[in-house]
Amino acid sequence: MPKDFSETKLLDRLIAPPGEKIKLAKDFATSWKQGRAFGKEEAEERLQEGIKLLSEFQSKLYAQNRYALLINLQAMDAAGKDGTIKHVMSGINPQGCSVTSFKQPSAEELDHDYLWRHAKALPERGHIGIFNRSYYEEVLVVRLHPKYLEKQQLPSSVKGGGIWRRRFEQINNFEKYLSENGIVVLKIFLNVSKEEQRQRLLKRIDDPAKNWKFSTEDATNRRLWRKYMGAYEDCINHTSTKWAPWYIVPADQKPYCRLLVAFLIYQSLAKLKLEYPEVSKERRAELLSIRKVLEQE
Repeated sequence: MPKDFSETKLLDRLIAPPGEKIKLAKDFATSWKQGRAFGKEEAEERLQEGIKLLSEFQSKLYAQNRYALLINLQAMDAAGKDGTIKHVMSGINPQGCSVTSFKQPSAEELDHDYLWRHAKALPERGHIGIFNRSYYEEVLVVRLHPKYLEKQQLPSSVKGGGIWRRRFEQINNFEKYLSENGIVVLKIFLNVSKEEQRQRLLKRIDDPAKNWKFSTEDATNRRLWRKYMGAYEDCINHTSTKWAPWYIVPADQKPYCRLLVAFLIYQSLAKLKLEYPEVSKERRAELLSIRKVLEQE
């Protein structure tokens, strides 16, 4: 974990304050150069320490079976979502963790409301669920590509100019409902620079082992960079709430990005004050009795 910062100071650097308007380019860095006080190797060492702590928390979360943690991970293409999930969650028991990547909706999914498929994939109590892209795509990609909205077969009366404000409100209410039912919602935006994205996309083209990761849509969406940044800012400004705030993580250097994401997950679980369930005196006496029998075998 980042020991060189107090918890409050670090969170202040990452959080999009609820009720305030932010500008990504002005208010949030894509690099952690000013904040870091150690090298990349040390960042990776601290990540491994953090993974052990996360494993302990997840074990208690699973045993207590009272809360769930939903992690919404959003970013532009090549910002490092897959790698972050792989590295940060490497020590987590797979029985208590799930990762869902939402692709273009199927015919069945289009016959339901836009939150339906996401509600189906919510983590159960005791579990951590990661949405690799989430229902926020419905106010980002769908907003910038009208063809996707047209496929949702909505009544004409609800497709007016206020649809995005209504969806912001619906999402806020959905997340408040989740938080009031024991599901902690952690929302993270990996903030990569346009130049760093360009370099990573070039590597995907140059490396045959990474060609499969390159999509022509990556290049198309890159041409809409400013519009995407505007859509993200509008989304964050309307959906960073007290019960589910947004955290903006600098993503240009992968080791620091992963360390910060691990810290945010750690901090979210630490707030729950998780403990292993206590057994009754009667149950403890029963266990001791069974122990004696086992010792005598």
